[in-house]
Amino acid sequence: MWFHFFPAGNIIAILRSQQMQTKPCEFTLKRNSVRIMVTLREEMRQNRLRDKIEQGELAIGTYVKLADPALVEIIGLSGFDAAFIDMEHSSFSLEMVQEMIRACDVVGITSLVRVPDNSPEIILRVLDAGAQAIQVPHIGNRKDAMAAVRAVRYAPLGERGLGAATRAARYGAVSLREHIERSNTDVVLAVMVEDKKAVENLEEIAGTEGIDLVAVGPVDLAQSMGVTDNRDPGFKKMIQGIALTLKRVGKARMTFPLNSPAFSLDASELQQMGVAYANCGPPDVRRLLDSYRQQVNEIRAQLERKT
Repeated sequence: MWFHFFPAGNIIAILRSQQMQTKPCEFTLKRNSVRIMVTLREEMRQNRLRDKIEQGELAIGTYVKLADPALVEIIGLSGFDAAFIDMEHSSFSLEMVQEMIRACDVVGITSLVRVPDNSPEIILRVLDAGAQAIQVPHIGNRKDAMAAVRAVRYAPLGERGLGAATRAARYGAVSLREHIERSNTDVVLAVMVEDKKAVENLEEIAGTEGIDLVAVGPVDLAQSMGVTDNRDPGFKKMIQGIALTLKRVGKARMTFPLNSPAFSLDASELQQMGVAYANCGPPDVRRLLDSYRQQVNEIRAQLERKT
């Protein structure tokens, strides 16, 4: 919680999001020889994506490609459950990612960050910045999956390094014990299945303790399989097989993009397939490009009708 101290000594407590849970604590403030007992309520952020998964609902998010936290706020105000902050296919700095995570917190949506690779160092820094969900690309087997779990979870579930005064730990405003417990239970870990080898090892990946979601990348998967036509019956059978395997294993849930050009499924079809989270395309840059092009074409068409 953030406080502003006015000259008269008044304290205004501002809850920045309705998605916060709170618990009281007290301290004594001395100002101008006057002792004031102040009751504070510490922020306990809700993970909207985690809540949707546990409720069996389809959570939706959309891609962040432009380096502007304002875009993340707009995504939240539009009603999405998560902002998919993509570090793999962007030039985002860690500082920019942290500001985007802050923007997610302001509007009460989940910050889902796709890290560039399965590196514990970068995963740690993104988590310390306050990310509520991590997606790790190019997971090919159980060894890769376990490495992701070790990087994301604190002991005894993993080996994540512990910082007592990070943003994720509310700069020390919550106890370390509480921070560790909430991080291990609330942070969502998604691992990406993107090639033939990963599909062959899907059961052992999906059965790895500590993984919440298995994200299927249909574009990369199609490329690795040599599929050029999204109507290919063999590719469709593979996607359906992945969904069935995840249901059979019964641990990690599936994520799959909405209306992907590689394999187009609408929201109801995704839900029937057991998908827990869907990224909704196109990305922000494509949305802008399409909108700009449409306006330019309309203007030029109007001018041509007048000549």
